[in-house]
Amino acid sequence: MKYVVPFLMIAGLFAMPLVARSHAHLMQSTPTDGSTMALAPEHFTLVFSESAHLTMLSIQKDGDASAQKIEPLPQEANDHFEIPAPRLAAGAYTLKFRNIATNDSHITSGSIRFTVTAGR
Repeated sequence: MKYVVPFLMIAGLFAMPLVARSHAHLMQSTPTDGSTMALAPEHFTLVFSESAHLTMLSIQKDGDASAQKIEPLPQEANDHFEIPAPRLAAGAYTLKFRNIATNDSHITSGSIRFTVTAGR
């Protein structure tokens, strides 16, 4: 019995990375976080570690009072999303997203900061 508790603790530590990988984390994006773009993007690309439902996407220019929701969002779950971007003027932006993983319903959110030097 005295070995059961330490065994369970060690087994739990080894299992933690498996649980952490079960959420849909952002793996790649266009624009990339911290990037500077000569021209405003025509679309946003989000690639997640697994299939998810994209539940929120918004963009806010530095200095603006509120964020602009980007809609409509895709209804189908996927690990790769390409969403048309609104017209953007030159400036610094924060693109915020939220998704729900299809396998465990875990909510993940994040943001991508980028700068546009010339609008479209």
